[in-house]
Amino acid sequence: MQNILVPTDFSPEAHNAFELAVQLAHRTGGHITLLHVVDAPSAASGISTAGGGTTGNASRDNVFMVQLLQRTKRRMHELMAEVGRTSPGVPVQDAIAIGPVEEAVLDVIRERGIDLVVVGTQEHTPAFHLFTPDSHAERLVRLAPCPVLTVKHPAPAFEVRSIVFASDFSPEADLLVPYLRQLSTTFPEATLHLLDIVTKFDRYAAAIDQVQAFAERHQLTPYKADIFDAPQVRAGIPRYAEQAHADLVVMLTHGHTGIRHLLQDNIAESVAVQAAAPVLTFHPQEH
Repeated sequence: MQNILVPTDFSPEAHNAFELAVQLAHRTGGHITLLHVVDAPSAASGISTAGGGTTGNASRDNVFMVQLLQRTKRRMHELMAEVGRTSPGVPVQDAIAIGPVEEAVLDVIRERGIDLVVVGTQEHTPAFHLFTPDSHAERLVRLAPCPVLTVKHPAPAFEVRSIVFASDFSPEADLLVPYLRQLSTTFPEATLHLLDIVTKFDRYAAAIDQVQAFAERHQLTPYKADIFDAPQVRAGIPRYAEQAHADLVVMLTHGHTGIRHLLQDNIAESVAVQAAAPVLTFHPQEH
């Protein structure tokens, strides 16, 4: 995970993501692409069309777009200069795309061979999340072909001492083992927590056996097996992560789209915006 993409809208949350991505790149020897997407229709809507004909409107649109791109370039250079002061060894290049945000980000991922997206998002409470549309971060978790790391809070000194792998430890969980090993190498001081959420207490014994079998099968040492009781899995993971002071939550996501996504809740998407800690999600097809 060395070719890192950071989409930015210059919000505080986006800066939190950029700050964390720089630290990751410094630790892994990676490099960063800083991307700002200009939604052309939204940009044009800010232009007054009072007076003048079509040609005049088109001219003003062009002037507005040029000025917008100049301001964007200036803000991107300010962020790159910040890296030059704090982490001079981390290469950062800027990119500007025009179009719908998710489409533009996905295009850049494919064109540049991105292997990690770090995106800022607000921390949503479960009640808030139920009554709001999907965020850009959730849609990237669902659609991006590479891992996505969601960041909500400032992390000027990102130290990972507690990694929580939240799973039901079915055979599909085996797909994440290479990444768990990579994370353990990147953060050798971190403790790996293997977490299963049980919604019925009579599942506790079976859950602990499944977690231990997973760890033994892949010779994961050291680790801690944690079984947490909660009414819902998607609420239990953020709650456990908070109580355990997790520095990083790792999950597998399925990237459902369309009607399937509406009918089958994707827990990883919910956790990605609900957990206070950064959440790193992977798709099975990456392997």
